[in-house]
Amino acid sequence: MRGFATGWLVLGLTVLGAGTGEAQPIQSPQDAACRNEARARVFSTPDPQGLGPYAVGRQIYTACMQRAQAPQGRRAKRVKRSRR
Repeated sequence: MRGFATGWLVLGLTVLGAGTGEAQPIQSPQDAACRNEARARVFSTPDPQGLGPYAVGRQIYTACMQRAQAPQGRRAKRVKRSRR
């Protein structure tokens, strides 16, 4: 009986713990693009600090989102010169 109760306890904790690891829903096209970039680069990016793939992926994602939200620089206007 004790083994049966322990089995149910382990099963219950597994089911409850499975829902906590889910990712947030995608909010925008930039969010989707940055998630894809992080997924593609996470294993090819060096990890000298030994942070692990989740932390490296989070860094890649955060950097991508900052690039996507940064205001674009002004373009230089072309000066039209009259022909002589």
